[in-house]
Amino acid sequence: MATSFKIEGQYVDIARKQIFPAVVTIDHGLITAIEKIPVAPHHFLLPGFIDAHVHIESSMLVPSSFARLAVTHGTIGTISDPHEIANVCGVEGVHYMIDNGKKVPFHFFFGAPSCVPATEFETAGAAIRSEAVANLLGNKDIYYLSEMMNFPGVLFEDEEVMKKIAAAHKAGKPVDGHAPGLRGEDAKKYIEAGISTDHECFTIEEALDKLSHGMKILIRDGSAAKNFEALYELLDDHPNHTMLCSDDKHPDSLLEGHINALCARAVAKGIDQFNVLKAACINPVKHYQLPTGLFQVGDAANFIVVKNLIDFEVIQTYINGNKVAEAGKSLIPMIHEKIINQFNALAITIKDIKIKANDYPQKDGRYAVIEAIDGQLITNCLWELLAIIDNEINTDTSKDILKIVVYNRYHAAPPKMGFIKNFGFKNGAIASTVAHDSHNIIAVGVTDEEIVNAINAVIKEQGGISCVLGDVIKVLGLPVAGLMSVEDPYQVAADYTQIDHMAKALGSRLGSPFMTLSFMALLVIPQLKLSDKGLFDGTAFKLF
Repeated sequence: MATSFKIEGQYVDIARKQIFPAVVTIDHGLITAIEKIPVAPHHFLLPGFIDAHVHIESSMLVPSSFARLAVTHGTIGTISDPHEIANVCGVEGVHYMIDNGKKVPFHFFFGAPSCVPATEFETAGAAIRSEAVANLLGNKDIYYLSEMMNFPGVLFEDEEVMKKIAAAHKAGKPVDGHAPGLRGEDAKKYIEAGISTDHECFTIEEALDKLSHGMKILIRDGSAAKNFEALYELLDDHPNHTMLCSDDKHPDSLLEGHINALCARAVAKGIDQFNVLKAACINPVKHYQLPTGLFQVGDAANFIVVKNLIDFEVIQTYINGNKVAEAGKSLIPMIHEKIINQFNALAITIKDIKIKANDYPQKDGRYAVIEAIDGQLITNCLWELLAIIDNEINTDTSKDILKIVVYNRYHAAPPKMGFIKNFGFKNGAIASTVAHDSHNIIAVGVTDEEIVNAINAVIKEQGGISCVLGDVIKVLGLPVAGLMSVEDPYQVAADYTQIDHMAKALGSRLGSPFMTLSFMALLVIPQLKLSDKGLFDGTAFKLF
């Protein structure tokens, strides 16, 4: 329970662009006074950071464990989209996240998932229709309608899609967007439907186009998708309409830094420090109408103490007047949580993943290949000459073309296969039950035997990630929906680091092989992806 205390330092008044020595008085979790004083310690007092869009599930940690790491970096809250667990466990999964998050001193602002399932071209574990979305939006613990990924549904005014958006507007809650590459009149129509943000811009031209129609842009830099370099200038040019987010962040990456790291990068680029802090601390609070306050008199005492405004090294983090982190150490206790899941996959064999040439999409004797792009969620569709023996298409490491498999984890169905370029493996395979958005099992590898062993390893764990090299098999179990662990977050991060190193040692040049793999089944991001129903053309929005 928060008590009364005072803290001195250089008070950062972001709205007025002032910094002055001050003493801040906190009384039972509220800021009761901010007084200028002649001199104060040369550390800085400012509002805590807020991640403006994140899927907690991608950290492989339940919310309470995510909070333990995030507060060490000065994060006091997240705009959290729970559609990953919702795709597996439905509304029960959303309530699981809310309930677990309430067990720790941290501000989780969850949304109502708008796209479960994301498309009709994949198998998810649940469906959340407009009536259920409206019920969620009536919950005081739900702050917004999560990213509307079905932008074709918005453009063609699909009845279910429009009902979900209308329910958010009726509840007085904002609607998050997700429209990669959408520009011009289509972007205008999408935004005019009442969709207020987008975190999917990968060029500044796209971002400027959306800004011109009144949309706010979230500058994303996570473990896989990295758009900061393309968009950071927006922080100075459009300071009132930008925010910072990670979207998806693996546990090892979260251990190293969070929104504080983006602030440091922006200042190093010459961006005005007040504009950076406005995006990191103020704009999310105002846009989502959050009860965290702005570190002013009368607000809840959610603030941080940082060493300087250059690298934003966090000395202390306070939430509702309680100190929750100090000198890189989390003061949030470990919560032992129950497990929920939905997993019905049976082991597969090598025979199950053979690819016959006459059954696979081709054009003029060339075959469809997914081109993965490091640091991006978008892919390219290549048409390549592939190695064929006895009507069977094989991997070709000399061309860096490997086999990719997606296997339904919810009910019995044959796996679907394709080919992918840029993973770089010379040997081995990896598999994962983290496969946005439906979270079926996804794997990529060199030999069929290694791919099958990697898939069967995660099936045995009822969810997780695995890496196989010959007879060596490493697995990190993720028993909560096949997405998250209930173990100590520091141990999960260490275990993930070990398996990530093993994957990279197979020859991958990708910054995050498992994160990249998880997006190769994300059909709502163009251009070529693979679902449990087959290869998907994200441009035409249909299966091959």
